[in-house]
Amino acid sequence: MGFVIATETAARQATIWSHVRICASLAAAGFRRYSTYRQATIAGAATNITFGLLRTYVLLAVAGGTAAGLAAGYDRAQLTTYVWVQQGLMVVTLIWGWFDLGDRIRSGDVVIDLLRPVPPVLAYFAADVGRAGYAVLGRFVPPVLVGALVFGLYRPARWYTVPLFVLSAALALVICFAGRYMVNATAFWLLDTRGIDFAWVLASGMLSGLYFPLRFLPEWFTLTVWIGTPFPSILQAPADVLVERVAPGPTLLIVAGQAAWAAVMMVACVVVQHRAERRLVVQGG
Repeated sequence: MGFVIATETAARQATIWSHVRICASLAAAGFRRYSTYRQATIAGAATNITFGLLRTYVLLAVAGGTAAGLAAGYDRAQLTTYVWVQQGLMVVTLIWGWFDLGDRIRSGDVVIDLLRPVPPVLAYFAADVGRAGYAVLGRFVPPVLVGALVFGLYRPARWYTVPLFVLSAALALVICFAGRYMVNATAFWLLDTRGIDFAWVLASGMLSGLYFPLRFLPEWFTLTVWIGTPFPSILQAPADVLVERVAPGPTLLIVAGQAAWAAVMMVACVVVQHRAERRLVVQGG
């Protein structure tokens, strides 16, 4: 009996390590895939910087129109940092523009994904981590450096703010990936997902704090969106953590809320994937 248990344990450990190695390879492949398009990276970074300049001047004008020089509780340095961090983070999390899974479902190539030893959700997430790693270097760092040189950025007063921001940004990536995955997975039922894709793009832009801080809106609406949807956890939460918009206690609650959303949405991805496999229809066969 003990030998059987030991054998099963060893087999499980071997499977786990095999999955870890495969996921590491997929992450490296995702990094290499996106690092191939260097000209696109430069053009994208230039676009981020251009819109960052426009957004910064608009928000600074809003703050300058108030007697205290504040806008929704953000001072000028906080607003500047909010803008430039989000200009990079929106590409790291990739809040829109990802259709890989949906395209493979429509073409029938998703069957190959189902035959691989690693579950599809884990495989796609590993590849997305590699993509995000390259986005940090090519699309996050350059806009933040420009913002720091042109305007100056907010300097956190708490020693743990930067590590907490890194954790918050990582959770934002998990949440955004899960949302994108489930939107793409609707192709198992709909095949044509353009309507769902558009709804995701619209909601993820407006309700994540991309266009302006959600705290500009009425408090009841902001609280409802923050608690009832995962969108603020994608961009608003990491930016608020970095600029120390709230006290330490509420800041930890923000990150805890992100962790809860990340867990719920990844579980939802697995459930959706399992239900989709039961009614998989491959076009042309």
